[in-house]
Amino acid sequence: PPNYSSFQTHLYTNSILHNLKPPITTDPHKLAAQARAVLPLTAYNYVAGGAGSCATMDANRAAFRRWALVPRMLRDTSAKKVGVELFGVKYDSPILMAPVGVQAIFNEEREIGLAKACADIGVPYIMSTASSSTIEEVAAASGSGHRWFQLYWPTSDAITRSLLSRAHANSFTVLVVTLDTWALSWRPADLDEGYIPFMSGTGNAVGFSDPAFRASLAASHNGATPESHVGLASAEEVEGVVGGEDCVEGDSRRRGCEEGGGGRDGWDYSLQPRRPPARRRGGVIGCPS
Repeated sequence: PPNYSSFQTHLYTNSILHNLKPPITTDPHKLAAQARAVLPLTAYNYVAGGAGSCATMDANRAAFRRWALVPRMLRDTSAKKVGVELFGVKYDSPILMAPVGVQAIFNEEREIGLAKACADIGVPYIMSTASSSTIEEVAAASGSGHRWFQLYWPTSDAITRSLLSRAHANSFTVLVVTLDTWALSWRPADLDEGYIPFMSGTGNAVGFSDPAFRASLAASHNGATPESHVGLASAEEVEGVVGGEDCVEGDSRRRGCEEGGGGRDGWDYSLQPRRPPARRRGGVIGCPS
């Protein structure tokens, strides 16, 4: 397994011997400011913004800070073991890369670059349905790395089956289903700039490349394609994200469940809910933990 702490030694060595400082800050409190300095305002707002007054975002941070590590002394640290077993599979990393879509607005390598980086360091990569890269491109970049697929559940069962079939065929081993995106979120930072990347075809690569979506678009609009009618195709895809019938094979986990209903259903189906993302809902209660 990789020794993640060796990166610290690498940073010191580069600085002392070569006068090279890390291009990205190691201070999590400075990351946002560093990103804001180089990104367009719309891109920064889309990545950093939360729903409503960001009350849920603040609550999530406060809840996370209540967790603490238990130090263990007088132990042999020459061989570090930080791996975990999830759903019968052993992973070297206890951390997974959460699904982050629309990466084209802040990374010229899009999701391909991040998927490759995760594979290189042994961190499982969760691909977003809202990616700027196709399922097949991400799988090729990830190679033998572990990868999961996050689904924004379409209204069309044919499209749902097609997306899941592609993910399965490209060795995405676990499905993460997002249930709280049945409507666009109220995010003031995006609303004030009138910015939503999906309506101009950014972050739609998974849908635009899908045979079932393309067939549906062509049948409904006189042979239209995403390439010839970007705005139309974008609107069709955005409007088509909501619940559908069960098409899942293998492991699945739910994101964005609330304790009042959906979260409890998740437990009934032996699925693992998580706290609703602050990007989607403001002021909502978290899932049981």
